[in-house]
Amino acid sequence: MLRLGPDRGPCVLAVPALFEEANRTRTLLVATLRALAARGIAGALPDLPGQNDSLLPTVAARLPAWRDALAAAAATLPGPVHIVAIRGGALLDGAVDAASRWYLAPLSGATQVRELERIRHLGGGDDYAGNALHPDLIAALAAAEPSVAEPLRVVRLTGDPRPADRLIAASPPWRTVEPQTDLALASLLADDIAAWIA
Repeated sequence: MLRLGPDRGPCVLAVPALFEEANRTRTLLVATLRALAARGIAGALPDLPGQNDSLLPTVAARLPAWRDALAAAAATLPGPVHIVAIRGGALLDGAVDAASRWYLAPLSGATQVRELERIRHLGGGDDYAGNALHPDLIAALAAAEPSVAEPLRVVRLTGDPRPADRLIAASPPWRTVEPQTDLALASLLADDIAAWIA
């Protein structure tokens, strides 16, 4: 788990987007956590089982294990813990006793699965952009929904017609071909998150 910022006070538990979108948005998420640390707000970014540097094979990943791992990570952090989740990451934090939630472009599980199936179809194989995923994970994701526990703030990018508390003019980083660092967007997101926490 990447840890940034002070050892006390509010702490952001960052939940990345899932699968290939995690690769494209990780630099933005880390830059946002660094910007929050500069504002005196701690941050933590865990690797979920079967993702990033986890030793568990991706095909062994399951939704309940992700939710349990996230709740266990939250329990190690100083409080109060505030969730910051991107896209499909908003499907994972329901078991976390969070002081608040802040979502960037949250997806329903059904939408996440449609994205995965589109990627698999384009690739012409059985995997999902190089990820071997178990059918149990796909089925559980298809039925998952983001938490609606209050207090909740939803931020979306312009062009996204779904309900939001704020729209930000920016290109979706999860749609880029290669990961990009948009420090201006990271700073803008950090400002919004810090104001929300305050």
